[in-house]
Amino acid sequence: MSQQAILAGLIGRGIQLSRTPALHEHEGDAQALRYLYRLIDADQLQLDDSALPGLLDAAQYTGFTGLNITYPFKQAILPLLDELSEEARGIGAVNTVVLKDGKRVGHNTDCLGFAEGLRRGLPDVARRQVVQMGAGGAGSAVAHALLGEGVERLVLFEVDAARAQALVDNLNAHFGSGRAVVGSDLAVALADADGLVNTTPVGMAKLPGTPLPVELLHARLWVAEIIYFPLETELLRAARALGCRTLDGSNMAVFQAVKAFELFSGRQADAARMQAHFASFT
Repeated sequence: MSQQAILAGLIGRGIQLSRTPALHEHEGDAQALRYLYRLIDADQLQLDDSALPGLLDAAQYTGFTGLNITYPFKQAILPLLDELSEEARGIGAVNTVVLKDGKRVGHNTDCLGFAEGLRRGLPDVARRQVVQMGAGGAGSAVAHALLGEGVERLVLFEVDAARAQALVDNLNAHFGSGRAVVGSDLAVALADADGLVNTTPVGMAKLPGTPLPVELLHARLWVAEIIYFPLETELLRAARALGCRTLDGSNMAVFQAVKAFELFSGRQADAARMQAHFASFT
């Protein structure tokens, strides 16, 4: 009997520090799969965003099983796909593409990943009002997860006003009128908030800093990040110094990878084993 072989990849920018390849390959080894995971870094390849269709074609023609998609392509990839899962269609962003039988099927495992992290890391926090920074591809998934996990009101801040409004409209259509609003005064919104979530890339190793003035933080806030390199961002460090409860990006990273592994391989992943492997990197 021939051994199942899987060739997967990650398309994005500035992804050389990604732990996704190691997570997938380690779990593949544990399940006796021939599992190879490659980085397709548009920065390293010196490609502009218009190269995305060609990269997708190349992966399909060379026999890739599937692809993960990260910043800045989670929404740009939508028109290049043949089908979308119900969740991906609702969120309007894709981070996982399964290539099978000549078709490109888009999924979103970010939403599940963040929701699982919130349930495990901050199970009992207040959720009356939450401020979210960013409304891009990852932000869309996180916003859906937050409202799905019981946040009563989500206030979105995003530099692209049209993108912010489009996400708010999407959320209110799915969860009910008034559940999400575009923020106008960050200081006022944070003063009245229970939680803060950063879904922007600000804070990553390649883009250090904070997405908002840390002077606006207060001890009553819980603060969550989706960034995992570094695991402790400047924002989380400032929040912890104030006594805030915090959630780093590790759970989202692991649980989106768990679901992506299952979509690529058709096998159930051992989430605890993947968590332990991720923790061994830190």
